[in-house]
Amino acid sequence: MKTLYKLLGLFLVLNLVACKQTAKEEVDTTTEVKTTEANYDIPDSWIQKRVDAANKRLNTTEAGKVLWSAMEAHGGLNKWYSNGYFSFHFNYAPVNVKGIRDSYQTIDTWSNKARHNSITDPTSSFGWDGEEAWVKPKDSTSFAYDTQFWALTPLYFSGQPFVLDGEGVNLELLPEQEFQGTMQKVIKATYDAGVGSAPDDYYILYVNAKTNLVDAFKYIVSYPEYFPNGGHAPEKITVTQGTTTVDGIVFATGFKTYWSTNDKDGLGEYITKIDVSDISFSPTVEENFFSKPEGAKVLNK
Repeated sequence: MKTLYKLLGLFLVLNLVACKQTAKEEVDTTTEVKTTEANYDIPDSWIQKRVDAANKRLNTTEAGKVLWSAMEAHGGLNKWYSNGYFSFHFNYAPVNVKGIRDSYQTIDTWSNKARHNSITDPTSSFGWDGEEAWVKPKDSTSFAYDTQFWALTPLYFSGQPFVLDGEGVNLELLPEQEFQGTMQKVIKATYDAGVGSAPDDYYILYVNAKTNLVDAFKYIVSYPEYFPNGGHAPEKITVTQGTTTVDGIVFATGFKTYWSTNDKDGLGEYITKIDVSDISFSPTVEENFFSKPEGAKVLNK
């Protein structure tokens, strides 16, 4: 009988130890999950300070007032920065089927970091971590385009007009004009020297005089890697194709891009169709989400 009691006691002790070990492992697992996510922890006071500064700066000029009214119509600069990480599927498809760029991307709108995953092969990715551009393709055919240039380019389509709120952006009010039967307030945005990777770029926004939404914009590409001796590509014009509202922000669901002309509406040859889908905001991403993954190649060094 004593032996039976001893065995029973030993069993209870071992069972208790096992339970404690299991509980410990469960705690450790929970802690591990928490450390694999990065929160969009931008203090409200920081966002409000940035928004107030933009409001004050923009509303000192007529061109700035037009841009500010467009930001308000699209949901507001405060909401743009408060919503979290911005994700969307951006399918850039030239009509001639050359240079298709189809990726799902996530942007840190606060610091302009970006990560793209190929739609055809999600294991292939590229991005910008704020200091370095990187790419990790499956093979040499994964990205048949300049991923360093493209890392933030889609943001300058889908992020209009919010992407023009910063320091170093110069605005000029141009005469109102009719575009596709609707009067437009027109502003031109240029950049100070040294701002961004292509400071000679410009954008000309057509802001609907009734809705204050961006109906279209003209732009040039002056990326130095493409034009090492200066200059730029011919001007293009991109026209919004439908809108949707996600977490209070109004986005285009697509664009059509044309060569720009001096004819009525300025629409020359139709050259690119862009579809924008799967738009969302998230408060978290994986830890080191925007950083260069193991095996990736750094591009800007």
